[in-house]
Amino acid sequence: MRRHASHISRTRLTVAIGVALTAALAATAPIAAGQGLDGHAPAAPNAGSAGSADHIEVEYFTGPGSHPRRTEVPASSPLTRKEQSTIKNDGDVLPIVEAGASDTKVDVVFIGDGYTASQQEDFHADVRTKWKEMAAVQPYAEYEDLFNVWAVDAHSQQSGVSGDPTSDVRKNTALNSAFFCDGIERLLCVDTNKVEAYASKAADPDLVIVLGNSTKYGGAGYNAISSPSGYDGIGTASSDHPDSDQVAVHETGHSFGKLADEYWYDESTYTGPEPGESNLSKLSAADMAAQKTKWHRWLGQDSPDGGKVGAYEGGGYHGHGLNRPTEDSIMRTLGREFNLPGREAMIAGFHQHAPVLTGVTPTDRKVSGTERMRVRASSHARVRWYVDGREVRGARDASSVTPGSLGVPADGRAHTVTARATDPSKAVRDPELRKLMTGSLSWQVTR
Repeated sequence: MRRHASHISRTRLTVAIGVALTAALAATAPIAAGQGLDGHAPAAPNAGSAGSADHIEVEYFTGPGSHPRRTEVPASSPLTRKEQSTIKNDGDVLPIVEAGASDTKVDVVFIGDGYTASQQEDFHADVRTKWKEMAAVQPYAEYEDLFNVWAVDAHSQQSGVSGDPTSDVRKNTALNSAFFCDGIERLLCVDTNKVEAYASKAADPDLVIVLGNSTKYGGAGYNAISSPSGYDGIGTASSDHPDSDQVAVHETGHSFGKLADEYWYDESTYTGPEPGESNLSKLSAADMAAQKTKWHRWLGQDSPDGGKVGAYEGGGYHGHGLNRPTEDSIMRTLGREFNLPGREAMIAGFHQHAPVLTGVTPTDRKVSGTERMRVRASSHARVRWYVDGREVRGARDASSVTPGSLGVPADGRAHTVTARATDPSKAVRDPELRKLMTGSLSWQVTR
């Protein structure tokens, strides 16, 4: 089925995963990077981005298995009325995976660029393939039931993207996707104002990925964007390169886990304060253990990216002065796994958008008689029911109960029925993060 979805704003929880993005993120329209084929000249950026007055910071990848790099690219001007009208009349939203209501799940939105009207089914197939590749990476694989996936159709006049295969190739596409952005071959830039306009058609975008119709390796991470639609950052990737999913997964480390980059450019020494991100520290392993801070709970543990968790010098773009948890996680090199502290942050980040427990039966009114109380819990959660603070063991893991089945006294008085759910995952140890792994709902019941 196809549908046009209106934007639904949602109050987001504050996540104790680490520092937020490094810029002052105002809730205004994002920046469009790179000059468009329509002749737009770069203009001053809108608020909500990092970079200089007329540039925006992006992350790019020189090849599979490489260390990412960062640069600044020109920002583009706001959309013209003609562009706004074109996008308004374009952009059907197709559900690819529907796990639940958008306000209870993580909503991943793919937008296609360089796909003509006759190639939209190809785009949908590419989304299914790319999501399958992403969902095979942990912790996505374990928590796949938390995700909705949407495809937003953007009709391009020409097939393919600019800069493929060479810098002189120009294509007229819906989002102005282009390799050789700012002279860097593998940097795949887009007009992020157009991305925002298309992404806002989805009900509640939490993660936005632009697939450029190309076999050429490349991508970009716009990590310093705060969108009025609710997502943090944009990832771009080529649709048909077998390793492009790793670009997207790395970018989600920033958007969901609020993780810092663990690579560095040179032998410079960091002299600033203790980083707020959970995967970088000035402290040694011994100091972390003594102070019981950062990833001290994981020290000495075997990590899925190889080796043991410790304090390895180098990270945050500096060769010295900062330590990372493991030798070589996906936040340093594409094609790797998240390390244990990174995986912990990602799972907590998932639950920021997908609560462990949500109610079907409203909690803002009294329940009486034989009316059922219904809840939805994530597949990992353990649900417990309580009457006036006492657990009803026979109702464990039930998603639907009645006052009678819980033994609520038939005395005409008001009693409190509570449902509590907990994700018992041992992959999250930080007590602050574990708060996101629990949920509780209560009803006033008279019988």
